[in-house]
Amino acid sequence: MSIEVKVPVLGESVSEATVGQWLKQPGEAVALDEPIASLETDKVAVEVPSPVAGIMGAHIAAEGETVAVGALLGMIETSGVAAAAPAAAAAPAPSAAPALAATPAAVAADDAAALSPAVRRAVLEHGIDPATVRGTGKDGRLTKEDVLAAAVAKQAAPAPVAAAPAPVAAAVATSSDGRREERVKMTRLRQTIAKRLKQAQETAALLTTFNDCDMSAVMAARDKYKDVFEKKHGVKLGFMSFFAKAACLALKDIPSVNARIEGDEIVYHDYVDLSVAVSAPNGLVVPVVRDVDSLSFAGIEKAIAGFGKKAREGTLTMADMAGGTFTISNGGVFGGLMSTPIINPPQSAVLGLHRIEDRPVVRDGQIVVRPMMYIALSYDHRLIDGREAVTALKTIKEAIEDPTRLLIDM
Repeated sequence: MSIEVKVPVLGESVSEATVGQWLKQPGEAVALDEPIASLETDKVAVEVPSPVAGIMGAHIAAEGETVAVGALLGMIETSGVAAAAPAAAAAPAPSAAPALAATPAAVAADDAAALSPAVRRAVLEHGIDPATVRGTGKDGRLTKEDVLAAAVAKQAAPAPVAAAPAPVAAAVATSSDGRREERVKMTRLRQTIAKRLKQAQETAALLTTFNDCDMSAVMAARDKYKDVFEKKHGVKLGFMSFFAKAACLALKDIPSVNARIEGDEIVYHDYVDLSVAVSAPNGLVVPVVRDVDSLSFAGIEKAIAGFGKKAREGTLTMADMAGGTFTISNGGVFGGLMSTPIINPPQSAVLGLHRIEDRPVVRDGQIVVRPMMYIALSYDHRLIDGREAVTALKTIKEAIEDPTRLLIDM
């Protein structure tokens, strides 16, 4: 019996995706709910689970192909017979051993009754196509030993690489002088990042204001309490929780920095859903920490650490990415000294953090060395005035330089 595998619902307003990779090839055994393919949407990569246990059949959609929600991706065979004939016809694999030969009519593809329960289980377990195995039982029927021998031969002589579906091709050109150029199709996520960043530049009246922070107090507090904090809460105390709390103070004082433009209206939020820019293997992603203004330092650090882990593993969901009223982007982890971050529409502002380095500064008339960080606030000037932006950034600076303000709401 053939079971259709279709593109699942991918989230609100997401109508299509790109087939990123087939995780199961025709003829391979598939368990219930085992991922068989990955899809790239505008925001995240989504794995498609098998709806049944069986054998992977034909791939209907190719890697790199754009598919709509509900479209047919591939087939799963549950009768113990793989439906890989179309793929095999397109690129027949040579026989690897005497056991892999033409099958007599007694075990033809449409004769599921020819397989005993024991043979059927062996076929599913080892991912063997019965149509490629010569039966040695009565009337040429397959035995469990035939399947096991074919499995051993399959492991000893795997199918040629050419038989597998080709990945998204990289076009390589070599000039007459030996220099090479490589063309690789952009992933759907990278295309979306490019489109949204360009949209932000074309739509918003972007402007950036800068300041710098003396990180001495925060670093001292972190060094003093980091071990106790980690022991109690099971997560490391980082700088992001301090900046998240400081940003909440600024957004409370300057509500427009936490607002958005919708048509001819301004939408203000009485909560802070903080988007945290995280580097993932396929590009920058921005999961959202909900109600960060009501979270403790430990709650913020746990949420951010959890999203970082999911980003590295490629398991972020559409729900993780939805919404957000303000963004913090930390380019300092990559060594960036200064930048002008771009807002994440429809948000109106983004805080950019940078690397900490010792610099000479004047304190009480004396030149001293302090750990300093440049901070930047990019904002939509259509909504946020320069005075408001500068005040918000100054509030963040003051809270970082005097963390007591975070405790007494100053």
